[in-house]
Amino acid sequence: MSTKLFAKSLVTSVVLVFLIVLFLLGGCSGESAPVVEPPKVSVLTVQPKSQALTTELAGRTQAFMVAEIRPQVGGIVQQRLFVEGAEVKAGQALYQLDASSYKAALAEAQANLAKACATLKSAQATAKRNAQLAKIDAISQQDNEDAQASLLTAEAERQVAQAGVETARINLAYTRISSPVSGRIETSTVTPGALVVANQESALTTVQQLDPIYVDVTQSTTELLRLKRDLASGVLQSNGEGEARISLKLDDGSTYAHEGRLKFSGVSVNEGTGTVTLRAKIANPDRLLLPGMYVRAVLKQARDDQAILIPQQAVTRSASGVTTVLLVVNGKVEQRVLTIDRAVGNQWWVKTGLNAGDQLIVEGGQKVRVGEAVVAQNPGTRSRTLKSAPVAIAQEG
Repeated sequence: MSTKLFAKSLVTSVVLVFLIVLFLLGGCSGESAPVVEPPKVSVLTVQPKSQALTTELAGRTQAFMVAEIRPQVGGIVQQRLFVEGAEVKAGQALYQLDASSYKAALAEAQANLAKACATLKSAQATAKRNAQLAKIDAISQQDNEDAQASLLTAEAERQVAQAGVETARINLAYTRISSPVSGRIETSTVTPGALVVANQESALTTVQQLDPIYVDVTQSTTELLRLKRDLASGVLQSNGEGEARISLKLDDGSTYAHEGRLKFSGVSVNEGTGTVTLRAKIANPDRLLLPGMYVRAVLKQARDDQAILIPQQAVTRSASGVTTVLLVVNGKVEQRVLTIDRAVGNQWWVKTGLNAGDQLIVEGGQKVRVGEAVVAQNPGTRSRTLKSAPVAIAQEG
């Protein structure tokens, strides 16, 4: 029993010592309970700026003129007289066909013409003589009329022979195939020694005029009507009746150096898609634009001196389509409903709901609640202040 009592006394003593130590440590530290600080959020100060307004239309380039080269006479190709992919001039020779048979045909036609001329000269002399003899009744009237008819026949035969010479000369000229337009020539589909026929279905090559060049853009009828209204009211910059000034953005994002003109007349609606194709003409002196390239036509519009653009990450859309943002107002989180006009790159153009000087939460908004006190701070080294930049209205192509 004495051993058990001793063990209980020992345990009791240890517990008392432990409690005394904790009390002493707590009293000596003098520290109070930790204070919970408000959460920190990154804010952007809304600053309206003057913004250039533009409209972008997706399109593709088309050659200004396309000439498919086909032979107008048949024959064997003797020479190809151009370098594939080079620039050619209107009238420049492209192919030479074997012309020996056409030279012989021309010589035969010229001989027939000479024969017809000799026959005509004889008929003229006979008709003149018989006309004089008929006046003194030296020959019958019938003989005189026959002589005059022979003269007319000889004249007709001379004209037929003359036409034969012209036809033979034209066919001989066709053995040298020339380009009808100036432009860049594509690869040849035939080589020397190939047999070609007149007006064959397959082209020997194609010449495309690339300066100027066309840009065809596809647009909905609704947007077309809006563009026409903007053009009529002066919102779109115009350089001619029914035309608007445009610039081009290339597929790599760069801006093309030359401006063009977009026409809004002479279009028809595609019944299947409800869209129209508008055509622009633009200078291409350096041949940088090639047929089939994807480009975006940028229509210059007015400027908005009080445009408000905010990062898309700061905007929240509900299932019902309501657009909201979080602001810091008097140190507390406030939710506000916005009206969004359009997307501009990775930003939203705000139509209503924000004012200059508003503190927009751009980071940390998912960790706070409406009405909660927060500490607003700048978003680090990344400046969120809005800067003036061209505004591109995204259009579906």
